[in-house]
Amino acid sequence: MIYLIKFIYSFVLPPGLFVVLLLLLVLWLWKRQRKPAVALLAITLLFYLSATQLVSHALIGSLEKRYPQPSEVQGDVIVVLGGGATSSTPDIDGEGNLSGAAANRLLVAVRLHRSTGLPILFSGGQVFSDTGNEANIAKRQLLGLGVPEEAILVENRSLNTEQNAVNTAELLKEKGYDSPVLVTSAFHMPRSVLEFNQAGVKVQPYPADYWTNGRFAFYPGRLAPNAESVQITGLALKEYLGLLAARIL
Repeated sequence: MIYLIKFIYSFVLPPGLFVVLLLLLVLWLWKRQRKPAVALLAITLLFYLSATQLVSHALIGSLEKRYPQPSEVQGDVIVVLGGGATSSTPDIDGEGNLSGAAANRLLVAVRLHRSTGLPILFSGGQVFSDTGNEANIAKRQLLGLGVPEEAILVENRSLNTEQNAVNTAELLKEKGYDSPVLVTSAFHMPRSVLEFNQAGVKVQPYPADYWTNGRFAFYPGRLAPNAESVQITGLALKEYLGLLAARIL
């Protein structure tokens, strides 16, 4: 019963509520203008599917599966890519926090550092005027997690993945590292590897921050529209467009 209630409840709040309203508009148009009603129905179904876990996880899962997590780390430095940060938000030892994705990447990097002793290079700048500088925040948090300062490198100028690759390549060359282990979200890894290859850097991919489960199981809840699935669909489509742009431009 609880799952049925959850399914029905998903159509009470956005985006499910918008699906219901659009379907009502389709019914209203159907008796008046058949062609616009059919077009609106198609758009509504497309929007509904994009808001379901079934579709969003299929889209992002295909990206996450391209690079399996290696059982052994082979490199001389751990490179972590930023993924957003807040400014002027309270933290234990200062202000500013990494976003969920960036924090998950940082956590994996710290665990790798503790198991391998490799230094950590964090790449990411201040993307918007009201966001935090990712690398600077990451350094403070790494120090707070017990990583020694001599094992921390920061690249705090990059605003996107292409700049991450180019600026990191320069810093790696300057510091004498040539076998980086790349840590970023699993869905972001295909584009990141491509950008680093184009910057002349061969990396060992170490994906983190997974959205999908290792095993697929179908249940009615996967057809319930929800805001998180809209976000995941958007992330996946952004990566596909980014991969296309990186190959063409």
